[in-house]
Amino acid sequence: MGDGGRGPLDDILGLRIRLAHGAVQRHFAEHCAHLGLTQKQVSVLWLAHDAPGIAQTDLARTLQMDRATTMAIVHALEKRGLLERERAGADARRIGFHLTQDGEQLLRAAKAAIDGHEAWLRAHFTAREVQTLARLLERIYG
Repeated sequence: MGDGGRGPLDDILGLRIRLAHGAVQRHFAEHCAHLGLTQKQVSVLWLAHDAPGIAQTDLARTLQMDRATTMAIVHALEKRGLLERERAGADARRIGFHLTQDGEQLLRAAKAAIDGHEAWLRAHFTAREVQTLARLLERIYG
């Protein structure tokens, strides 16, 4: 593997994954900066849109985030008026979340920006390579 000019470090797969992750994060930040949202915030908005009334614990589990991180994201989105709390079902203790009108509008803009980001990322690979890469990465986090 060692062709990146880092000597034996180039043989460390974890380093290559970190470098790739950094490149993807930088592109997302540059391409989506006008939204004022992080990738995790976009993911929470997207899930709340697709599953109105979703509970914070379900958001955390689905996105593989800890409770404190999820709570901080939810609070930030609520503060911006993008996400609202609601009672979920018969259990008065269960709180769910749904998007406000502003949240819906910003999510539409985020999806458009993400389409451009995804096009950039996928342009590095053939369609078959994208499928293979997705399966291989899932082995790590799945």
